[in-house]
Amino acid sequence: RIHPEKGTYESIQIAKKAKRKLIISGLIQDKEYFENKVKPFINNEDIIYSGNSGPAERDILLGEAFALLHPISFEEPFGLSVAESMLCGTPVIAFNKGSMSELIEDTKSCFLTDNIDQAAEAVNSINLIDRKYCCERAAAKFSREKMIKGYTEVYKKILNQNNKLH
Repeated sequence: RIHPEKGTYESIQIAKKAKRKLIISGLIQDKEYFENKVKPFINNEDIIYSGNSGPAERDILLGEAFALLHPISFEEPFGLSVAESMLCGTPVIAFNKGSMSELIEDTKSCFLTDNIDQAAEAVNSINLIDRKYCCERAAAKFSREKMIKGYTEVYKKILNQNNKLH
């Protein structure tokens, strides 16, 4: 989604500093933010807005991407796009906030950064990340089977606690 806390403007600044093309995809959730902080940079050459992508298009964009930029400004409880990107073998460069340190193995599967300058440096170091390892690590943590097992364990724990209360 395109919203100030998701860091679209910061992604543009990172791409410009790293001298890389940026494709922005997402639902415009904050129209004023988009009009003032994002749209002025869109030129359809090096900064492109592709609209809100469905699952098939998203998988292609993520799978073929050099990296996913995730410069969030809030304590995100989970980053679904981060997990999706990593499952495609695409490394993520994220600001180290919220759950990012739980999702990302810094400098091994992706990069955790604290600001635009560090993120731009990480873009230029992305070749140090093994895309196959990025995917394998994500699958080990976030595969359907892993998630089902985790949910089942939580449900069992809750049921056991409820049985003890009765």
